[in-house]
Amino acid sequence: MGALTVTLLVIYPLFDVACAVVDLRSARANARPARGLYVNVALSTLTGIALAVAATSGVPASPRVRGAWAITAGAVQLLVGAARRQLGGQWAMIAGGAISTLAGASFYAQAGTDGASLTNLAGYAFIGGVFFLVSALRLGRAREV
Repeated sequence: MGALTVTLLVIYPLFDVACAVVDLRSARANARPARGLYVNVALSTLTGIALAVAATSGVPASPRVRGAWAITAGAVQLLVGAARRQLGGQWAMIAGGAISTLAGASFYAQAGTDGASLTNLAGYAFIGGVFFLVSALRLGRAREV
């Protein structure tokens, strides 16, 4: 794996950390539960570090780490979204968490095959970016109201 590939692999969970920190600030300001967000920050930080290390072991290690993270972080995201559904507009977080959990299982399983590659991670990152954008737009509108 080249330096650009490794950088992109590591940036995604660190971007997730940044988004969760912004969400934490909003949750604390509005006296909303934030425990799941703290878990997400810890998981994503550890994943960024683990992906940097896994990249030195070759392609199969990276989808395993990414898969384990997607499963756990997706489950946390799903639970946080479900717990906050009374706020409205949480469908993107709930759907994103469910998709992440399923995609993570797929990445992990695919890592053990002979043709293990990072191709599926690009689609996952794109879809995740779309869900981040939808959530940010939704939360921005909620704050303006």
